[in-house]
Amino acid sequence: MAALQNDVKAFIVQALACFDTPSQVVEAVQKEYGISVTRQQVETHDPTKTSGKGLAKRWVTMFEDTRKRFREETSEIPIANRAFRLRAMNRFVEKAETMKNIGLAMQILEQAAKEVGDVYVNRQKKSDDEGEPVVPTSVQVHVINARKPDAEPEYSAG
Repeated sequence: MAALQNDVKAFIVQALACFDTPSQVVEAVQKEYGISVTRQQVETHDPTKTSGKGLAKRWVTMFEDTRKRFREETSEIPIANRAFRLRAMNRFVEKAETMKNIGLAMQILEQAAKEVGDVYVNRQKKSDDEGEPVVPTSVQVHVINARKPDAEPEYSAG
């Protein structure tokens, strides 16, 4: 295992802090610095791993600062914004409809419904006074069967 210079170590620590896998970091180090490192060597620079326990305080601090900044800056990435994703889905649905691709349009609409319904958001459910989760008693869903264009629409209640 070759001794790494500080700039290479910093590169590895920052990449790991940004949730790159050790394999991705190995490739990036090879591309950026022309140095061959192993996944195991890269893992020793990750303080969240067992093999990174002995990492110097300076690198641990850099890792923690980079990870904190990385998490905070995700709000600046357009796709991390719900409104951006919904606008894109709206464009895709319109395109799918003009292409007469109803199946794809329905999948996109389902995805949008999940997005709006907070399926992909880590939030706690509301509960009543006794701590039990509040669940709606009945929900009606109407589905139109898109495979039979000449037939009467079929509806189902759920």
